[in-house]
Order: sequence, then C-alpha cells, then structure tokens
Amino acid sequence: MARDFTRSDRVGKQMQRELADLLRFSVKDPRLGAVTVQEVRVSRDLSYAKIFFTLFDDSDRKGQERLLNELAPFLRREIGHRMKLRFTPELRFQFDDSVERGARLTDLIEKAVAESGEEEQE
Repeated sequence: MARDFTRSDRVGKQMQRELADLLRFSVKDPRLGAVTVQEVRVSRDLSYAKIFFTLFDDSDRKGQERLLNELAPFLRREIGHRMKLRFTPELRFQFDDSVERGARLTDLIEKAVAESGEEEQE
C-alpha cells in the first residue's frame, strides 16, 4: 500500500503551522504586514522549503517578500527548535498570486457569460 503523503509533505504541513504561529506571535518587526502562509513546499531531500504567502494588504508585496527572506534565518532557527528536525530546510519566501489570478479568471468568465447572454437575447 503506497503512502498518500511523503515525508516532505508532512514536514511542509507542520512547517506551515509553525510559520503561521511564529509570524503571528514571535516576529515583532513593525514593517511586517498581515502575512498568511498559503503553502509550504519542501524539497524531497528536505534541503529547502519554498513558502508561498499572501498579504491582507498587498500594496508592498516585493518589500514584504524581501523582509520575509531577511527574517528567514531567524524563522529557520525557531522552526528547527520547535520541530526538532535533524536538518531544517533553507526557507525561501515567494508571494502567491494564485488567488489574484483566480479572481481575474472568474471576472473574465463572468464577463464572457454576460456577453453571450446579451447576444442570445438579440
């Protein structure tokens, strides 16, 4: 019987919970906005983790991405203590624009449906 989740998937899910907690309660940097950790993808060999995040107010996403990558060594050390991993993956933060892309696609679909409905009425 094959496993549904690999070790890297399980580590990623746990890391997502720990990062959300750390960003919410442990990081005291006033420059950091309201960050939501959407997904953590850990490499198969657990050497690095790509963290996808969104912002409540995404006006300065590049600045927030830069700040999170500056905080990465601190966050990595804290995750290592909390998760008791032999080796803690290197953290790489990346803004997740999939929600934004999804909203744009939804708008385009609604517009196309509305236009086709108008054509049928004529």
